[in-house]
Amino acid sequence: MDFKDYYQILGVAEDADIKAIKKAYRKLALKLHPDVNAEADATEKFKEVAEAYEVLKDQEKRAEYDHIKKYGAPRQQSGSPFSGRGQHAYSGGFEHAQGDYSDFFRQVFGGHSNGFNRNYQSEPDMFKGQDVELEVPLFLEDSAVGISKHIEYMLTDHSSGHPQQIKKSLNVKIPQGTKDGERIRLKGQGGLGSQQRLHGDLYLHIRLVPHPLFDVDGSNILLTVPLLPWEAALGTALEVPTLYGKIKLNIPANSQSGKKLRIKGKGLKTKSTQGDMVAILNIEIPTKQSDEAHQLWQQLAALESENPRSEWEGR
Repeated sequence: MDFKDYYQILGVAEDADIKAIKKAYRKLALKLHPDVNAEADATEKFKEVAEAYEVLKDQEKRAEYDHIKKYGAPRQQSGSPFSGRGQHAYSGGFEHAQGDYSDFFRQVFGGHSNGFNRNYQSEPDMFKGQDVELEVPLFLEDSAVGISKHIEYMLTDHSSGHPQQIKKSLNVKIPQGTKDGERIRLKGQGGLGSQQRLHGDLYLHIRLVPHPLFDVDGSNILLTVPLLPWEAALGTALEVPTLYGKIKLNIPANSQSGKKLRIKGKGLKTKSTQGDMVAILNIEIPTKQSDEAHQLWQQLAALESENPRSEWEGR
């Protein structure tokens, strides 16, 4: 099985901190996201980048991955470097059908309780069929509107007295506003129980794929808005993205970095709640300046007498 170099995929050093990893992910994801890139292989590349970020942003997964990268085997585990993990029985039906994460990821992280694509099956009791649990990756845009998602999974049927592997497929409605970590129960979609009674259940664990622009806070969507210093000082009108299309946003004059502007009704919507979008202003100094621009900054510094550090006086 091919080894995945997640550091190389994101273009970061092996000792990169979480800030650098997040910055690299957002840059690549913004370039490759299906909403903005129509190239044939963009979606697959985006999934690869999202997979790398999913591992490297998580301290536990990253430590496990680094150990495998260095020694060729999971920590405290013998046998094949990419052998199955945990106490549960795994199958690849859903994962292979969806193709959201690589074989490498599934083999290494499939058994973690907080990993993607966890597909485990509890042992059936005397009557009830087995329960099946799947972790389902979901794009934020799909959560915003709700979608019907096709899933396939394997289960073991004990109803005949002889275990048999059976492939099942379903079209499942993911409700609008579904959040990361939510658990959806599909009653009776697990294994058959004794004498065709008491079918097991199917549980879907939702995992939102990290978005290149937006963060999620409950039902609210957070967007960092970069501003040039003169835009913050003079005020400006910007066209900003939302999950539902672009809108005009007025930036007040004399805006400070960190100021939050709330846009009503542009967050996640559920049956009971309607979230907002929060635009967080971030003033950025141009990294490249002409000699003339540098002189203008010097003139401005000479004109202004306000001291932002006045509270430090006497300390």
